Amino acid sequence: MNSPLPHLQHGSRISHLAGITPGSSNSLMSGICRISVRQIPRGFTLVEIAIALFIITLLLGSILVPLTSQVESRNIDTTQRILDQARESLLGYAAAYGYFPCPASATTNGLEAGANHATGACGATVTGTDTWIGFLPAATLGFTPVDANGYAVDAWGLTQNRIRYAVSRSTVNGITNPFTKTSGMRSAGMGNIASCVQGAIAAICTSPSGTSPAGGLLYVCNSGTGVVAATSCGTAVTLTSNAPVVIWSVGPNAATTGGTSVHELQNPNPTAGFSNDRIFVSRPMAAAGAAGGEFDDSVTWIGSPALFNRLIVTGQLP
Repeated sequence: MNSPLPHLQHGSRISHLAGITPGSSNSLMSGICRISVRQIPRGFTLVEIAIALFIITLLLGSILVPLTSQVESRNIDTTQRILDQARESLLGYAAAYGYFPCPASATTNGLEAGANHATGACGATVTGTDTWIGFLPAATLGFTPVDANGYAVDAWGLTQNRIRYAVSRSTVNGITNPFTKTSGMRSAGMGNIASCVQGAIAAICTSPSGTSPAGGLLYVCNSGTGVVAATSCGTAVTLTSNAPVVIWSVGPNAATTGGTSVHELQNPNPTAGFSNDRIFVSRPMAAAGAAGGEFDDSVTWIGSPALFNRLIVTGQLP
């Protein structure tokens, strides 16, 4: 009776109850209690949980930062493609009609605002200093995709991110508004339009408002530092001084500041304080706080050579 209980053994593995002898101090109940205590799993301590959360945070951070950069880079590339498509649409429109459309305003749902192509005048809501400035007239161009109100937008897609558009108002060879007037460019002449560069002869290229000296059409500079308001790039590098058209996106900061650096303020944006003259800036992207100032706009333009080539092919120019 005092021998171990063989029926509690299982194969080669001996039960924890084996060896318990009835009546001994190792009673069945004490054996079961010891088994129960040993089988309670140990949980994580607060220190271990904190370390685990810290490691997870580091891992997520290492994943999310590159992902954010990739999304930003993709949006910049997509926006540039949209601007290139807009440029082609405008060249196609000029090739078909012999002039450029007026910009759209904030109330025209993507249609050109107040256009009178007999005189080349555009509506007062898109008037700048020597420049018609507003939004790309996507509905007039038949440009897609557009938002619910008919405006083309960049890759960030907000109302503030509508694609913007400016066309020169300079008088060329005595022809007012040649770039928005029926037969205006033909009447002004290719040679005269091509000569509208910085330092051009006053008799050929003049400012309709009289506030700007004789010179080029729309200027694109590599910096906002050193430009002479409404006049020229000044000490900044001149990328072009002979652009009839400039197209741009305000970029990712459109919904916040819209761009307050000396560079971005040359490109009209949703905030107050920007310049609405014929000076624009295009430069490499730079984050807020970067040396030299923030810049996240994307800018492109149509120069005279590309324009002439398209107009000659379609017979709009001799």
